[in-house]
Amino acid sequence: MKILVACEESQRVCNAFRLKGHEAYSCDIIPTSGNHPEWHIQKDVSEILNNGWDMIIAFPPCTDLCVSGARHFEKKRNNGTQRKSIEFFCKFLTADCDKIAIENPVGIISGNYISEWYPDLAEKYCLPVKPSQIIQPFYFGEPHKKTTCLWLKGLEPLKPTNIVEPSLVTYTYSNGKITQYDEFMVKGFNGERGKTRSKTFQGVADAMAEQWG
Repeated sequence: MKILVACEESQRVCNAFRLKGHEAYSCDIIPTSGNHPEWHIQKDVSEILNNGWDMIIAFPPCTDLCVSGARHFEKKRNNGTQRKSIEFFCKFLTADCDKIAIENPVGIISGNYISEWYPDLAEKYCLPVKPSQIIQPFYFGEPHKKTTCLWLKGLEPLKPTNIVEPSLVTYTYSNGKITQYDEFMVKGFNGERGKTRSKTFQGVADAMAEQWG
């Protein structure tokens, strides 16, 4: 199959499908950090979205959409960034392709607020739209928790391949409250943290290639 992996610079999903014999390409506006720049298309994916792909797997930016950043939603509504992110996400929902998978954290796309804040977009794209399934990396042999939604068209939900215990660390707040976080969530608070966390876990990439390829 000819496969577009949109908004992916790491090439983890692209490479997983290549290993299965598919003609897969990653696409992002930044250069790839993977080992095969010849398989990477560096441009706005909107320009090639409807180029006759057999499958599209998309990882649109979640910064303006995910509920973990809800405290900033008002600012993002006012400056227009959230609207642009919703419209970009919906380009994948409406792409001319028989097999589509869109990945994002829990966010505004599936929440009722979108109808209140963006009634025109809700009507145009039939929003909110619930994800087809919600997965965790630890379903696929990766010892981490990262609640991930998948919106699927023409593809079966992913089946867990190797359920393991996630690695959790205990954190105590100054007020004495104790909570637990995934180790991956709390390490690396620097400029590269967001880029690192946006990379698809290898176990998930392998499951996509094995079950959808």
